[in-house]
Amino acid sequence: MNPMNVLKLKGLLDRFKDNHPKVPMFFKAAAGSAQEGSIIEIKITSPENKTIITNFKINSEDIALVNELKTLM
Repeated sequence: MNPMNVLKLKGLLDRFKDNHPKVPMFFKAAAGSAQEGSIIEIKITSPENKTIITNFKINSEDIALVNELKTLM
């Protein structure tokens, strides 16, 4: 991975954290309880009140990906 892209990504993530401080706290708390077999559900509600929901079950590859991403941050 290009080091400049990593720095850019870090800056974007820092700004996201500043704009949405509860999200990193949620992920930190969730990391302690999310394990293989856990289900993550994502829901988006538009300003027009339209909703879309999806979910997925965490597998070992997902955990490996998250652990690898942690080493980049």
